[in-house]
Amino acid sequence: MDNSGKEKEAAQLMADADKKVKSSGSLLGGMFGGGRHKVEEACEMYCRAANMFKIAKNWSGAGNAFCKAARLHMQLQNKHDCATSFIDAGNAYKKSDPNEAIKCLNAAIDIYTDMGRFTIAAKHHISIAEVYESDLVDIEKVPLPSSANKCLLKVGAYCAQLEQYQKAIEIYEQVGANTMDNPLLKYSAKEYFFKAALCHFIVDELNAKIAVEKYEEMFPAFSDSRECKLLKKLLEAHEEQNSEAFTEAVKEFDSISRLDQWHTTLLLRIKKTIQGDEGDLK
Repeated sequence: MDNSGKEKEAAQLMADADKKVKSSGSLLGGMFGGGRHKVEEACEMYCRAANMFKIAKNWSGAGNAFCKAARLHMQLQNKHDCATSFIDAGNAYKKSDPNEAIKCLNAAIDIYTDMGRFTIAAKHHISIAEVYESDLVDIEKVPLPSSANKCLLKVGAYCAQLEQYQKAIEIYEQVGANTMDNPLLKYSAKEYFFKAALCHFIVDELNAKIAVEKYEEMFPAFSDSRECKLLKKLLEAHEEQNSEAFTEAVKEFDSISRLDQWHTTLLLRIKKTIQGDEGDLK
């Protein structure tokens, strides 16, 4: 099928939209009076052009057009539409330029995070990880494992905060297993197993106990880590329903290795399962 007609039509729409943006005036002035209406019209034209490029399978053209629409949505303060257009651009670029796809998806993630839309942000982090794993596997300059792991870890953090513990556990265990045999990354493995164990702990104390034993067997260095020793103290305190011992163990660890907000949140959730606890780690 000859799609050259669609491409020409799309290119003409792009040119017309460019002219409309220029005629809307300055960025500041253009948002008032008739300028805003012209910008909105140009935005719609870029989206129509992008869809025509998609029909013609001109993925770079579609990505570029969606990006232009996204930038105008940002000028118009339409955050949701801006993020949607960046996602559309990223999906188009996946078929022609993976690096550009990642830039667009990251731009959308920043907007969703700013809006507090953590679940959808996490979903698109997974999309980026998939691009690294599939499309960039042959590009030597891209640090594939660390980049993909970084995306997965962000998803894991979001999942745990949203109480999707099983998904978080799967991610932390996967990344821990990926890194424990890498001489440059293995030091981080204990941290990922620690996070997985905390997620297990919230779900079920016995699960956590079994998980700690499994991690020690998989990764012997975990046994000597401060994280593993803390987990064992917490398990003991929890079993004895001793909230004071739980708090003391956390304070002792925190005095040497500062616990961030993520760890503190999960530890408080665990501590609240101890009978009569008021949910304070101070």
